Parts: sequence; structure tokens; C-alpha cells
Amino acid sequence: MVQAPSQPLQQPQPLPLAFPIPVDEGLRLRDLERHAAIGMASDVHFERLVDLTASLFEAPMVAISLVDANRQWFLASRGLGGLCETPRSSAFCAHAITASGVMVVPDAQADPRFCANPLVLGTPHIRFYAGAPLRSPDGHNLGTLCLFDTRARPPLDARQQQQLQWLADLVMRELELRRLALVCPVTGLPNRPTFLMIGEREYQRARNEAKPLALLLFDVDNFRQINSRWGHAAGDRLLLDLCKLCHNFLREQDFAGRLGDGEFALLLVGRDPQQSLCLAEELRLAVRRMPGVHSHSDFSLHISGGLTDLGDDDGSFEDLLHRAGQALHLAKANGRNQIARLLGSSQA
Repeated sequence: MVQAPSQPLQQPQPLPLAFPIPVDEGLRLRDLERHAAIGMASDVHFERLVDLTASLFEAPMVAISLVDANRQWFLASRGLGGLCETPRSSAFCAHAITASGVMVVPDAQADPRFCANPLVLGTPHIRFYAGAPLRSPDGHNLGTLCLFDTRARPPLDARQQQQLQWLADLVMRELELRRLALVCPVTGLPNRPTFLMIGEREYQRARNEAKPLALLLFDVDNFRQINSRWGHAAGDRLLLDLCKLCHNFLREQDFAGRLGDGEFALLLVGRDPQQSLCLAEELRLAVRRMPGVHSHSDFSLHISGGLTDLGDDDGSFEDLLHRAGQALHLAKANGRNQIARLLGSSQA
């Protein structure tokens, strides 16, 4: 008896996502975090932009929406009955952040993406939507300036779309101004509190995703001599040049901060310990070759650095910071102009 060939088992197909994922999602979420925008208190500038948008477009509902991994948050809003957030799965803005320009939905009930949306079927009964992306200087859409209506409306014409995008750009400018309040005025790098906040989030991400994370602290050796011999303007110029040099070694997901007078920190995301050590040494050598006001003097420009990597026993980002600080002190005690490394428990 000839048996019929067995049919291959059909693998279950994954369910479609409730919302599209931008191609830059990982970097976009980091950018959103580094603006410290989620949970930011609204103020009169955001409120005025919302009111101006509502008036210009005669819209009963307007919001500044920020889209994180699972939710959308309203930084400011009008007409939403005190609604502060929604799941990302029901957010129109979760679709709008994947677009390069203004997204318009003339009638949500006739749009297969939104006809079963709980915000369409129930309160606030959305029928019309238009959202302009809040595009950061690094090119990531952090959220939208959006307007809603409970009735279907014609699509926005080209001029209206341009006006909505201009208003969204003003919202993004306000977000940037708040971010700049958290950075060093000389170098433009995040200050110590901001660096520690982002460091803790990257620590949690590395733990959750089982990915490597390294921290390099470094000092400009004898930095005060620059200020005393050539003046503070020369010292500021050197720090700016040093920051530009550092950025040549960093990827977008990495993070740099200025923790003190001549002390800097580089958070290296996703690099294994050997890659991190190579980067630290290459940076040290590049600093020695960096030209400046000191170039034709007896002053030798160099840095001392302390490097560490995420270990199994680390309980918070503070553990990495403490260990990198110990390594930095070791580099200084051994004569400076070197990188000292202290391993976490998993690499010891």
C-alpha cells in the first residue's frame, strides 16, 4: 500500500502588529529618552501652540503627542476631557510617526486601519485626524502635533499641511530648548544629572536585552594649566575640539556627558569589552595628536581614563560609575596618560 506523502505542518503565522514600527525605532526611543520629554510638565508655550492650532484649524481636539514603546503621552491637549495618555495600539500618532510628512485621515470610519479603533467606536469618537511629526535634530519622529474632529472633514490642502508642520516645528523647538537647559553651556554635552539618568535607562535596557554596556570616564590631564597659561577662552576651545574628536568615535546609540571641569564620560552601547578597550586606547592616542594652542609649547596634551563593563553583580548604573571612577583613579596614580580597566564580576 502506497502512503500519500505527509503534508508539512503549517507553522502558525504571527498576528499582525496593531501599529507599524518605524525602521529607526530603537534609535527613536533613545532620542525620546534623551530629550527627557516623557513626564515633562507642560507650560504656557506648549499650551499656546495647542490653542493656536485649534484656532487656526477650527479643531475641537488638539494634542502634542509623544510616542514611547507602549503608549502615547499628551504633553498638552485641548478637548480630550483630561485624557493624558492612550495605549500605543490605539494611537493614530503611532502611524503618523512612520511618515515623513503630515498624515491625514479624512474619515476614520472608512479607513481600515482605524475603523475598529476604540477611540473611533467610543469616546472621544474620532472621525477626522491630522498629525505632523515632531522631528528631532537627529532625524527621529518623537511624536506629533495632531488635531481631531468628531466629524469627517476634507483632507488638508498643501498649504494647511505646511502650516501644521510649521507649528509642529515650533513644538520641537520648545522641546530642544528644554533639552539644552540640561547640557553644559560650553561643550553642549549633557550635565552630570542628565548623564546619570540616561545611564540608568541604558543599564536597564542592557539588562533586559542581555547586551553589553561599557562606561569610560576620562580626565584631561593637567587641564588647569591650559586655563592658567593661555586663558579660559583657550580652555573652552580645547574642550570643544575634544568633544568633536570624541563624537568621531561614537555611534548614535552611544552617549557622552561632561561630569566635571575636565572630566568626561562615554557610555558605549552594545560593544563587547575588547571593542570598548580598543576605542578607549584609540581615543587616548588621538587626543595626544590633537592640535591646539598648546601645540608649540612644552605642554603635552593627554588624558587618563577609567574603563569598565557591565558585570553580573551590578545592581544599578551607579555600580558601573563607581568602578569606572576607581579605574580612573588607578590610571592617574600610575602616572597618567593611560587607560586603566576594572572588570565587572562576569569578566573577572
